[in-house]
Amino acid sequence: MIEKIAGLSIHYRLSGQGPQVLLLHGWGVDSDNLEALRLHLAEHFTVCSLDFPGFGQSQEPQQVWGVNEYADFVKTFLAYLGWEQPAVFGHSFGGRVAIVLAAEGSCEKIILCDSAGIKPRRGLEYYVRVYSYKLAKAICRLPGLQRHRQRLLSLWLDANPSSDYQAAQGIMRQIFVKVVNQDLRPYLKHIAVPSLLIWGALDTATPLADAKIMEKEIADAGLVVFEQAGHFPFLSEPQRFYVIVDYFLSHND
Repeated sequence: MIEKIAGLSIHYRLSGQGPQVLLLHGWGVDSDNLEALRLHLAEHFTVCSLDFPGFGQSQEPQQVWGVNEYADFVKTFLAYLGWEQPAVFGHSFGGRVAIVLAAEGSCEKIILCDSAGIKPRRGLEYYVRVYSYKLAKAICRLPGLQRHRQRLLSLWLDANPSSDYQAAQGIMRQIFVKVVNQDLRPYLKHIAVPSLLIWGALDTATPLADAKIMEKEIADAGLVVFEQAGHFPFLSEPQRFYVIVDYFLSHND
């Protein structure tokens, strides 16, 4: 269904009965990516999955949001549903939002699946791109080029993108830049709810080393590693994934 929430048209799916579970998808996809998981959980839980603003069938934000603005929106969305303290599942970018929600005490427990949020160590390629961008900006300040500055920088970015940046359009590109440059590591020590980390050992987008940092810094966290999985263990090994998630959501020990 699509409803107007916080001034934006938002698409979400809601079904099932029992304890409340909110599913938050990753960057570049939408709630369809978690649909099989939602249908499974709806057999025993009340489950909601939404398209984040700017993804799927949901309207884009009207301003440049960061992770905190997305978390504030989710809190408004939960109030719209009449939910208090649900369990929150966050994959990749959705994990960023779940981290902020948990640190602020807005959920009962969290599952972080191949979550983003740890600012990566930068390799040589990154610094080459950064300093070539700074050089491009300096060149654009030369007489006669200033009025073409925005167009020239856009051409540079299109020629040197990350795949997620390249796929984003309009304001979502600005949002992507703001989101990926936010380091959520300081939030981890403020998470006091039970936390389950599920990770693919072969993940190159959010490497297993990130999970180990999170496990160490979140007070009540456990880590399950899928040795043969990449960034989407819930798709590559669904049955094992469901068993682990079901147990965590159903038990308080």
